[in-house]
Amino acid sequence: MDKKSLIISIVALVIAVGACAYTIFATCPSCKKSAAKSGEEARETETIEIAEGSIVYFQLDRVVKEYDMANDLTSVVESKMQNVQEQLATRQKKLQKDFDAFNEKWQKGLMTQTTAQAQAEKLDKQKAELEKWANTKQNEMLEEQQVTMNQIMDAIQTFVTAYNEDKGYAMILANQTTAPIMTANSGLDITDEIIAGLNEEYIKNKNKKD
Repeated sequence: MDKKSLIISIVALVIAVGACAYTIFATCPSCKKSAAKSGEEARETETIEIAEGSIVYFQLDRVVKEYDMANDLTSVVESKMQNVQEQLATRQKKLQKDFDAFNEKWQKGLMTQTTAQAQAEKLDKQKAELEKWANTKQNEMLEEQQVTMNQIMDAIQTFVTAYNEDKGYAMILANQTTAPIMTANSGLDITDEIIAGLNEEYIKNKNKKD
Protein backbone atom coordinates (compact mmCIF):
# COMPACT_ATOMS: atom_id res chain seq x y z
CA MET A 1 0.00 0.00 0.00
CA ASP A 2 1.45 3.47 -0.92
CA LYS A 3 1.52 6.50 1.23
CA LYS A 4 -1.50 8.09 -0.35
CA SER A 5 -3.56 4.99 0.19
CA LEU A 6 -2.46 4.97 3.85
CA ILE A 7 -3.48 8.45 4.41
CA ILE A 8 -6.90 7.67 2.88
CA SER A 9 -7.21 4.66 5.22
CA ILE A 10 -6.40 6.82 8.23
CA VAL A 11 -9.09 9.29 7.30
CA ALA A 12 -11.56 6.48 6.63
CA LEU A 13 -10.92 5.06 10.09
CA VAL A 14 -11.85 8.38 11.64
CA ILE A 15 -15.32 8.01 10.14
CA ALA A 16 -15.63 4.37 11.19
CA VAL A 17 -14.76 4.84 14.85
CA GLY A 18 -16.48 8.19 15.17
CA ALA A 19 -13.39 9.84 16.60
CA CYS A 20 -14.52 13.24 15.41
CA ALA A 21 -17.89 14.83 14.75
CA TYR A 22 -18.76 15.84 11.21
CA THR A 23 -21.60 18.34 11.00
CA ILE A 24 -22.79 21.07 8.67
CA PHE A 25 -21.57 24.43 9.86
CA ALA A 26 -24.32 27.03 9.71
CA THR A 27 -23.73 30.01 11.99
CA CYS A 28 -21.10 31.33 14.36
CA PRO A 29 -21.45 33.80 17.26
CA SER A 30 -18.31 35.65 16.18
CA CYS A 31 -19.58 36.55 12.71
CA LYS A 32 -22.90 37.79 11.34
CA LYS A 33 -22.95 35.61 8.25
CA SER A 34 -21.29 32.67 6.46
CA ALA A 35 -21.29 32.44 2.69
CA ALA A 36 -20.56 29.47 0.45
CA LYS A 37 -17.60 29.95 -1.86
CA SER A 38 -16.17 28.21 -4.91
CA GLY A 39 -13.00 28.20 -7.05
CA GLU A 40 -10.25 30.67 -6.17
CA GLU A 41 -12.59 32.66 -3.94
CA ALA A 42 -13.14 29.63 -1.71
CA ARG A 43 -9.41 29.39 -1.05
CA GLU A 44 -9.07 33.00 0.08
CA THR A 45 -8.96 33.17 3.85
CA GLU A 46 -11.19 35.79 5.37
CA THR A 47 -9.52 37.79 8.09
CA ILE A 48 -11.73 37.72 11.16
CA GLU A 49 -11.06 37.65 14.84
CA ILE A 50 -12.22 34.36 16.28
CA ALA A 51 -13.86 34.99 19.63
CA GLU A 52 -13.89 32.57 22.53
CA GLY A 53 -16.94 30.33 22.29
CA SER A 54 -16.85 30.25 18.50
CA ILE A 55 -17.24 27.15 16.36
CA VAL A 56 -14.12 26.52 14.28
CA TYR A 57 -12.84 23.72 12.07
CA PHE A 58 -9.71 22.19 10.58
CA GLN A 59 -9.00 20.14 7.43
CA LEU A 60 -8.31 16.61 8.65
CA ASP A 61 -6.95 15.50 5.26
CA ARG A 62 -4.28 18.21 5.36
CA VAL A 63 -3.42 17.59 8.99
CA VAL A 64 -2.78 13.88 8.38
CA LYS A 65 -0.82 14.64 5.22
CA GLU A 66 1.38 17.32 6.77
CA TYR A 67 1.75 15.91 10.29
CA ASP A 68 5.37 14.80 10.68
CA MET A 69 4.54 12.01 13.13
CA ALA A 70 1.95 10.58 10.73
CA ASN A 71 4.48 10.61 7.91
CA ASP A 72 7.16 8.95 10.06
CA LEU A 73 4.84 6.22 11.34
CA THR A 74 3.36 5.44 7.94
CA SER A 75 6.85 5.30 6.44
CA VAL A 76 7.81 2.61 8.98
CA VAL A 77 4.72 0.58 8.13
CA GLU A 78 5.34 0.99 4.39
CA SER A 79 8.91 -0.23 4.82
CA LYS A 80 7.76 -3.33 6.70
CA MET A 81 5.08 -4.05 4.12
CA GLN A 82 7.61 -3.71 1.32
CA ASN A 83 9.92 -6.13 3.11
CA VAL A 84 7.13 -8.68 3.48
CA GLN A 85 6.22 -8.33 -0.20
CA GLU A 86 9.84 -8.93 -1.20
CA GLN A 87 10.09 -12.00 1.03
CA LEU A 88 6.85 -13.37 -0.41
CA ALA A 89 8.04 -12.82 -3.98
CA THR A 90 11.32 -14.63 -3.22
CA ARG A 91 9.56 -17.58 -1.62
CA GLN A 92 7.02 -17.82 -4.43
CA LYS A 93 9.80 -17.77 -7.01
CA LYS A 94 11.67 -20.59 -5.24
CA LEU A 95 8.53 -22.70 -4.91
CA GLN A 96 7.72 -22.19 -8.60
CA LYS A 97 11.26 -23.21 -9.50
CA ASP A 98 10.91 -26.41 -7.44
CA PHE A 99 7.58 -27.18 -9.10
CA ASP A 100 9.06 -26.66 -12.56
CA ALA A 101 12.05 -28.90 -11.78
CA PHE A 102 9.77 -31.63 -10.46
CA ASN A 103 7.49 -31.43 -13.48
CA GLU A 104 10.41 -31.61 -15.89
CA LYS A 105 11.82 -34.73 -14.24
CA TRP A 106 8.41 -36.37 -14.18
CA GLN A 107 7.77 -35.62 -17.85
CA LYS A 108 11.15 -37.09 -18.77
CA GLY A 109 10.52 -40.20 -16.70
CA LEU A 110 13.48 -39.54 -14.43
CA MET A 111 11.71 -40.67 -11.24
CA THR A 112 9.54 -43.51 -10.10
CA GLN A 113 5.86 -42.99 -9.34
CA THR A 114 6.54 -43.53 -5.64
CA THR A 115 9.26 -40.87 -5.63
CA ALA A 116 7.11 -38.52 -7.67
CA GLN A 117 4.20 -38.90 -5.26
CA ALA A 118 6.42 -38.21 -2.27
CA GLN A 119 7.89 -35.07 -3.89
CA ALA A 120 4.45 -33.89 -5.00
CA GLU A 121 3.19 -34.19 -1.42
CA LYS A 122 6.26 -32.32 -0.18
CA LEU A 123 5.66 -29.50 -2.67
CA ASP A 124 1.98 -29.30 -1.73
CA LYS A 125 3.00 -29.01 1.92
CA GLN A 126 5.47 -26.22 1.08
CA LYS A 127 2.75 -24.41 -0.86
CA ALA A 128 0.33 -24.67 2.09
CA GLU A 129 3.01 -23.40 4.48
CA LEU A 130 3.75 -20.45 2.21
CA GLU A 131 0.06 -19.54 2.01
CA LYS A 132 -0.19 -19.76 5.80
CA TRP A 133 2.90 -17.57 6.20
CA ALA A 134 1.51 -15.01 3.75
CA ASN A 135 -1.85 -14.87 5.56
CA THR A 136 -0.12 -14.47 8.92
CA LYS A 137 2.04 -11.62 7.62
CA GLN A 138 -0.96 -9.95 6.03
CA ASN A 139 -2.86 -10.02 9.32
CA GLU A 140 0.20 -8.69 11.17
CA MET A 141 0.52 -5.80 8.71
CA LEU A 142 -3.19 -4.98 8.92
CA GLU A 143 -2.97 -4.96 12.71
CA GLU A 144 0.12 -2.76 12.66
CA GLN A 145 -1.53 -0.41 10.20
CA GLN A 146 -4.59 -0.15 12.45
CA VAL A 147 -2.41 0.58 15.49
CA THR A 148 -0.61 3.28 13.50
CA MET A 149 -3.93 4.84 12.52
CA ASN A 150 -5.04 4.81 16.14
CA GLN A 151 -1.76 6.40 17.31
CA ILE A 152 -2.08 9.22 14.78
CA MET A 153 -5.72 9.94 15.60
CA ASP A 154 -5.06 9.75 19.34
CA ALA A 155 -2.19 12.24 19.00
CA ILE A 156 -4.39 14.63 17.00
CA GLN A 157 -7.31 14.27 19.42
CA THR A 158 -5.06 14.80 22.46
CA PHE A 159 -3.43 17.87 20.94
CA VAL A 160 -6.73 19.45 19.84
CA THR A 161 -8.21 18.92 23.30
CA ALA A 162 -5.22 20.61 24.97
CA TYR A 163 -5.18 23.33 22.31
CA ASN A 164 -8.81 24.19 23.02
CA GLU A 165 -8.21 24.51 26.75
CA ASP A 166 -6.38 27.72 25.90
CA LYS A 167 -8.61 28.86 23.03
CA GLY A 168 -11.96 28.10 24.63
CA TYR A 169 -13.88 27.41 21.43
CA ALA A 170 -17.40 26.03 21.75
CA MET A 171 -16.64 23.34 19.18
CA ILE A 172 -13.82 22.28 16.87
CA LEU A 173 -15.00 20.36 13.82
CA ALA A 174 -12.84 18.04 11.72
CA ASN A 175 -13.61 18.64 8.05
CA GLN A 176 -12.55 16.33 5.23
CA THR A 177 -13.24 15.62 1.57
CA THR A 178 -15.65 12.74 2.15
CA ALA A 179 -17.69 14.57 4.80
CA PRO A 180 -17.32 18.28 4.05
CA ILE A 181 -18.61 21.25 5.94
CA MET A 182 -20.94 22.65 3.32
CA THR A 183 -20.56 26.32 4.16
CA ALA A 184 -18.24 28.20 6.49
CA ASN A 185 -16.30 31.40 6.83
CA SER A 186 -12.75 30.44 5.79
CA GLY A 187 -11.44 32.68 8.54
CA LEU A 188 -12.63 30.02 10.98
CA ASP A 189 -10.28 27.44 9.45
CA ILE A 190 -7.57 26.72 12.06
CA THR A 191 -5.79 23.99 10.04
CA ASP A 192 -2.48 25.86 9.86
CA GLU A 193 -2.44 26.35 13.63
CA ILE A 194 -3.21 22.67 14.25
CA ILE A 195 -0.48 21.46 11.88
CA ALA A 196 2.10 23.88 13.26
CA GLY A 197 1.26 22.97 16.84
CA LEU A 198 1.30 19.22 16.20
CA ASN A 199 4.66 19.34 14.43
CA GLU A 200 6.19 21.62 17.03
CA GLU A 201 5.09 19.26 19.81
CA TYR A 202 6.26 16.19 17.88
CA ILE A 203 9.72 17.62 17.19
CA LYS A 204 10.05 18.67 20.83
CA ASN A 205 9.15 15.19 22.12
CA LYS A 206 11.32 13.54 19.48
CA ASN A 207 14.35 15.59 20.53
CA LYS A 208 13.79 14.60 24.15
CA LYS A 209 13.92 10.91 23.21
CA ASP A 210 17.07 11.45 21.15
